[in-house]
Amino acid sequence: MQEYKKQDRKMWTVMILLFIAIIGAFFLSLNIGYIKLAPFEVLQTIVGKGESGNEVILFDFRLPRMVIAILIGAGVGISGAIMQGVSKNDLADPGILGINAGAGFAVVLYIFFSGGTTGSLGAFSIFALPFTALLGALAAAILIYIISWKNGITPTRLVLVGIGINSAFAALLIIFQLKLSPNDFKQASIWLSGSIWGTSWTFVLAILPWVVLLIPFTLYKSRYLNVLNLGDQVATGLGTKVEKERRTLLIIAVALAGSSVSVGGGIAFLGLVAPHLGRRLVGPRHERFLPVTALIGALLLLVSDTLARNILAPSEIPVGLVVAVIGAPYFLYLLIKKA
Repeated sequence: MQEYKKQDRKMWTVMILLFIAIIGAFFLSLNIGYIKLAPFEVLQTIVGKGESGNEVILFDFRLPRMVIAILIGAGVGISGAIMQGVSKNDLADPGILGINAGAGFAVVLYIFFSGGTTGSLGAFSIFALPFTALLGALAAAILIYIISWKNGITPTRLVLVGIGINSAFAALLIIFQLKLSPNDFKQASIWLSGSIWGTSWTFVLAILPWVVLLIPFTLYKSRYLNVLNLGDQVATGLGTKVEKERRTLLIIAVALAGSSVSVGGGIAFLGLVAPHLGRRLVGPRHERFLPVTALIGALLLLVSDTLARNILAPSEIPVGLVVAVIGAPYFLYLLIKKA
């Protein structure tokens, strides 16, 4: 009992520190950019006493983008944690397994057949994108599950099939991208590599319900993730409906990944790194490390997006590339460790 209390205290300490770090990164990101604002100017603008130009910069561009980064980071982090827990595979991640590619393919198809562009979508299209991405992500997940199944699913087969599905969707994406206008082709390529392209509050409202509803539901289901990690036979013996819970959790993971891709593109490795860091900080029990994982994902993407906007300002680096610089070496480390 004393050990549990100690672990709970550690979890709350870590969460408070992460929350403080997110607030610090948030205000730092408000200050810096191509047009730099002094902290006093930011505070004046927030309380409604700033210049009109500063209000446009903060409320129309920076704030919605930063909120989107936090929501996507939390969603992708939780999605990766679910996939790793359900598959019992430390290498599982929405980007690596092809879930992001399936969602991205569905979004590009929607844009292509609707006659829209990646830069100008109506309000209806913006709200429809998460559902479209969900369908694409579900299609990829079903394909991976069916092809991987052979008297059960092994972690190695799951990763290999996921990489294959990822490559297949990437090839299909290129085919349809070639039919887009040159400007849309360029924008789609940047977005698919991971770029927070929505800088309005409409995009925030499009992704907010998915994250706000599904993350608490995942925390409620965390005990099932703990049981599933014990193995199917033990979980069944404890009275768990293994396949039903596994399917439910996978649908949650796919929905979080799909809605995140619809706004932030294919941000790879974030769903791999955030859960691992969460486990290292507070241990393997999901009720503890899932909320920590959400905060780590939010912090990593917020910091990465700030760097992406400012390293080569006024040009902008896709945030997915910044995350990949962090995540790719960790992925290689895990592969070597597993070998």
